[in-house]
Amino acid sequence: MTEQNGKQTDDYDTPWKEILEAYFPEFMHFFFPEAYVEIDWRRGYRFLDKELQQVVADAELGRRYADKLVEVWLKNGQTEWLLIHVEVQGKQEPEFEERMFVYNYRLFDRFRRTVVSLAVLADESPKWKPEKFGYGRWGCKVEMIFPSVKLLAYRENSDDLEHSKNPFAVVVMTHLRALDTRQDHARRMWWKMELCKSLYARGYSREDIIRLFRFIDWVMRLSPEMEKLFWNELQDYEEERKMPYVTSVEKIGMEKGIEKGIHLSVKRLLENGFSAEDAARLLEVNVTAVKQIEAEMKPSERE
Repeated sequence: MTEQNGKQTDDYDTPWKEILEAYFPEFMHFFFPEAYVEIDWRRGYRFLDKELQQVVADAELGRRYADKLVEVWLKNGQTEWLLIHVEVQGKQEPEFEERMFVYNYRLFDRFRRTVVSLAVLADESPKWKPEKFGYGRWGCKVEMIFPSVKLLAYRENSDDLEHSKNPFAVVVMTHLRALDTRQDHARRMWWKMELCKSLYARGYSREDIIRLFRFIDWVMRLSPEMEKLFWNELQDYEEERKMPYVTSVEKIGMEKGIEKGIHLSVKRLLENGFSAEDAARLLEVNVTAVKQIEAEMKPSERE
């Protein structure tokens, strides 16, 4: 969670970025299947985060949520590569369409490559679905149309989400349940436990269970009291199934270690330019917990 006007609010930025990087092909297959089938996944793909930041650093058009720039290749045999600009937008913004347009033409101007802008709308407004931006006068017209998907729309396909093995079925369910239970931590704890149990029922590998659990754990934050109850129940569940995947990882060690000074060590490493991943590896702690500390730090502390 992040602080906003003295209140804690759910933070979806960091977990979405992590899950996008971990399951990018699955992301494309789930949300944009028409584009997915035209990409030559055998040739791999490459994230271009630095290039994206260089292009949009001075475009102050509202907060970006999990924006990603990815280099992929097509199946048509051409040497041309495609840039996919992904936006996961967490709230309704009047300038969103303009921002998508600005990022698109700046990326094209820099790379002279086809730029496909895709939007995943994670807000709570059922009627808001931006898909185009344009302007014109005296016969001159500029228009950009971009595909967008609305997470709220997946509420109508709850059965499909429950039976799908695509990791983003879990991601979407988690996001929707987090929105539904924002003011009810008891109900949120129940849904968090159900979502975690579903990871085992879907037959995911240990690595996938831990990675998706971290997404669930980050997005569905609980009060300290509820958090303890949740961990006790999860531990009992894993012991019954003889699958101590989650409760054996760094989470519990991180909670104990913070009391002994690891929290301070994390901050010092981040202040000295280490990435969250490197800090987590050096201290042998949960990278998600380190990123939480990073998110809570003031900008001046990270410089």
